[in-house]
Amino acid sequence: MAGLATLAKDAGYEVSGSDIQITQNFGLLKSRGITDINVGQASEQIAETNRKKQIDWFVYSSALNSVKDHPELEFCKANDIKISKRDELINQIISDKNLKLVAIAGTHGKTTTTAMTIWALKQLGLQTTYLVGATLSSGDMGAYEPESEYFIYECDEFDRNFLAYSPFFSIISGVGYDHHEIYPTREDYNQSFRQFLNQSQRAILWNSDADKLGLDRKNDKYTLEDEANPAVEDVTLTGLYNRRDGWLVVNAVSQITGATVSAVTDAINDFPGVGRRFEKISNNLYSDDAHTPEKIVGCMSVARETAKKNGIQKIVVIYEPLTNRRMHYLAKDHHSVFDGADKIYWLPSYLAREDPSLSILSPEQLIQNLSPSLRSVAEPADKNNELKAKISHHLQSGDLVVAMAGGGGGSLDEWLRQEFLDQSPST
Repeated sequence: MAGLATLAKDAGYEVSGSDIQITQNFGLLKSRGITDINVGQASEQIAETNRKKQIDWFVYSSALNSVKDHPELEFCKANDIKISKRDELINQIISDKNLKLVAIAGTHGKTTTTAMTIWALKQLGLQTTYLVGATLSSGDMGAYEPESEYFIYECDEFDRNFLAYSPFFSIISGVGYDHHEIYPTREDYNQSFRQFLNQSQRAILWNSDADKLGLDRKNDKYTLEDEANPAVEDVTLTGLYNRRDGWLVVNAVSQITGATVSAVTDAINDFPGVGRRFEKISNNLYSDDAHTPEKIVGCMSVARETAKKNGIQKIVVIYEPLTNRRMHYLAKDHHSVFDGADKIYWLPSYLAREDPSLSILSPEQLIQNLSPSLRSVAEPADKNNELKAKISHHLQSGDLVVAMAGGGGGSLDEWLRQEFLDQSPST
């Protein structure tokens, strides 16, 4: 939502907003001139905002759905203010600005793949409008460029959001199974991707995903790639899955712009990375958004290659699962995802949008789903001074420590930054 706020302001909208707590995005928004931000979401606060400047359109995140009679939503309904989720505003901007939507979708890898696509187009000298769900080292999370032809968008399947769009070109980074509260079955999940691809003019994806979705390989709207293609290794980024994501981007951007594969590959090989994707917090300490089995496998691939490159002998994982609900579905899928870890600290799940009928699974219970070898090096932990001391000891010993967490405020990632980087968000 912070990225959409900056994008909307660039596109000519006057923007205000709120969050339930101060986050690291506050400083970004204020630096971009979005200063009317409420901390808290009481009806009195939005009423004051509306008094100062009448609100025409209230765009809300799916998180508000979990709050019964949300004060801001109720205020807007009572005052006949237009209400929508982000897709309607994004489609309005695409239409008003005559942009071509390049959508990146997938269960895993879409944030990095989106950031790579943005980076490649910029390196080719093209102005680009974009929206991505993470901080970029080369720009904001969202931006509008008046001379741009393309809108690059991380198109999330949560809440079936991606079905609101009809992309000019789609990149599918990988199809697994997630968001079980939205998609009761794997087939329901796969069907949503089939529908999304049907709404796309052109698309690129892996052969294995095309087979999983039962797509017609003879349909020339699809470019199908093989994960075993030796050309994937022309992308020299750290981590096998980063190289695969990069190869999809190379092919997509080459098709979209007409640039040579060689030129786009050179651009991708200079990709500086993206926030919360194996992001360095301090020396040998990294934070990653890995919160599904596929993302953990990708993160471990980067960790192993990074350790080998730097002569590091031991890899330490600190894992905070994202939602108890997800663990009820995917706990057994964690069996061997941490292969290569010499030590695992398993934290309580970060709770968000939970099903109250589900029991809370403890770290002790969840560790039992690991393979015997991983179980022997795993232990329950929590965000406290004891864990801080253990992390400090590992870092002093020269170990590589990677934290995997997908939560927001109060998450493991935020705690690490406060304890080891001392960059608490500014008010």
